Amino acid sequence: MRYRRLTYSSASLRISGQPWPFGGAWEHESLRLLLQARWRPAADMSETRTTIEVTVDLAGVDEDHFEVQLFDNALVVEGRRILPSCGEGAVYHAAGIPQGLFRLELPLPARVDPERVDARYERGLLLVTLPKRT
Repeated sequence: MRYRRLTYSSASLRISGQPWPFGGAWEHESLRLLLQARWRPAADMSETRTTIEVTVDLAGVDEDHFEVQLFDNALVVEGRRILPSCGEGAVYHAAGIPQGLFRLELPLPARVDPERVDARYERGLLLVTLPKRT
């Protein structure tokens, strides 16, 4: 997990030439578009008198495959989930776990102190504590 505090209010990430998660198995154009689209991980955000608490579900994502960015008005988590592929000749009967590139943008309900942010990754959950500015 990489953490960056940024001072500008928006960012753009462009990644090209990424390998297909299923190799050449899915050649249909509409399926390619589905695989290329970014997905949004589930997240909870709560606010106390002194902090904003964020929990993001990143099950199956290696700690080195995502980045946390703090802006003045938002928290952005982005990265990539790569799941192991089935064996050769395997047929999918269900494919409900999103993989590939993801991006989560959470607007912050209050100003936070970027010097006291605490982020940890435990059992597939990213837990971020954002102390409010006094």
